[in-house]
Amino acid sequence: MEQVLELSSSQYDTVYNLLSLAIASLGFTGLYLVLSQRRVLPRYRNAIIISAVVVFIATYHYVRIFDNFKDSYQTTAQGGEGTYVLTNVPFNEGYRYVDWLLTVPLLLVETIAVLALAAAVQRGLLYKLVPASAAMIVLGYPGEIADDDGTRLLWGALSTLPFLYILYVLFVELTKSLDRQPPEVRSTVGKLRIMLIGLWGVYPIAYLFPVLGIDGADAFVLKQFGYTFADIFAKAAFGLVIFKIARIKSGYDDPQWLAEQQHDAADSDASRGGRPAPAPTA
Repeated sequence: MEQVLELSSSQYDTVYNLLSLAIASLGFTGLYLVLSQRRVLPRYRNAIIISAVVVFIATYHYVRIFDNFKDSYQTTAQGGEGTYVLTNVPFNEGYRYVDWLLTVPLLLVETIAVLALAAAVQRGLLYKLVPASAAMIVLGYPGEIADDDGTRLLWGALSTLPFLYILYVLFVELTKSLDRQPPEVRSTVGKLRIMLIGLWGVYPIAYLFPVLGIDGADAFVLKQFGYTFADIFAKAAFGLVIFKIARIKSGYDDPQWLAEQQHDAADSDASRGGRPAPAPTA
């Protein structure tokens, strides 16, 4: 894995701020999900907790990446205005792969869990998706740290095979299980799958930078930009969409429960504003 020897002040600040943004986005999304889990029915709370676990795992690893980045590059001038040079502490991209090995299978678990499918159907989908997602990450790592394009392409191709299998399960087998879902849920799940595939598409593009002849400091910054924003949207934003699906399904399963929730929220807003709460509608 080639190390970038020097970053400009603006390049260093860009990566620094990106990593800081990821920590804040992921961490506070996890806090929101934990505090909001009681806004869905108990049968859907497991999916919300898994979503929170995903973003907390990612937050931890981004803290590690952030600290590693600060240790890896030090300024050559007083006041932080000069260039930043690589120290004897290499920048370790492996933190991301450890994170993905844990969070990518969990992303698929939360997707299946929030649909509350029949136990046998759910088990069948998870037995296919979880091992395939772990294999995809494990097979990609040797290529990430490889110094030659041939090795990178070989492992990248091997990693693509379980990725294609995941696509088949999500778009073919999962579709068969959506017939009994509310129309709004089917629509949201459809967008969720497209969102996943679109965001996951960022990773192989960044992975192939060296093969495409894109290298140096600008490529390093662009790679961190792609990985970081893909992680924010694929974990934090994805978790919020899972929460939305859980709310929709809670309302379909128990309209009275949802009405009571809305009435309680109206009472709380009214007490803060000093106005009487409106009467609940039928």
